[in-house]
Amino acid sequence: RICRACHRDLPWLANACTRCAAPVAVALPDGVDCAACQKQPPPFQVTVVPLLYEFPVDAALKALKFGRRLHYAPAFGELLDAEMHRLPPDIDALLPVPLHWRRQAFRGFNQATELCRPLARRYALPISSGVVRRRGTPFQSGLPASQRRKNLREAFVVRKTPACRHVLLVDDVVTTGETTRQLAVAIIRSGVNRVSVLAVARAA
Repeated sequence: RICRACHRDLPWLANACTRCAAPVAVALPDGVDCAACQKQPPPFQVTVVPLLYEFPVDAALKALKFGRRLHYAPAFGELLDAEMHRLPPDIDALLPVPLHWRRQAFRGFNQATELCRPLARRYALPISSGVVRRRGTPFQSGLPASQRRKNLREAFVVRKTPACRHVLLVDDVVTTGETTRQLAVAIIRSGVNRVSVLAVARAA
């Protein structure tokens, strides 16, 4: 769905922390996390993100979310499919990062769920839906990390623990990682053993 020339010109994330996918200047040795993860280890095992949140990826993701250009979802799904080999082999369920019900009703869909669909079909993985965003939060874009943490604290509730051992959180963009951190904490408290993260783009 993406031609070879455009695929080559995408803003690929070359060097990143394996744990949180934060861009780093040089490749880190195997088993070594970035300084932020060493200081405060996140609750997830691995974060895999192929692209930087730069043009044209940012424009395409905004068109998907806010312009209802759903044809972008399978194209990004193909990019995520190509990254699955970088994830632990014991992943046995997908969990799209949930939207608050009001935002999903207004938008008409959850972009993370649309990104999950091709992965679920290809790898025969169930898409979990037992986690909800119990309170609406402001749009996180443009907010400092401290405000993001405040907005997202206790924002997620697990109504039905995913029937799996290692769940893969799927989202469109990782900015500070606070959304996936809070969601992973809630899932692990519910009884899931391990959590990893897969997203299309990482903000620099």
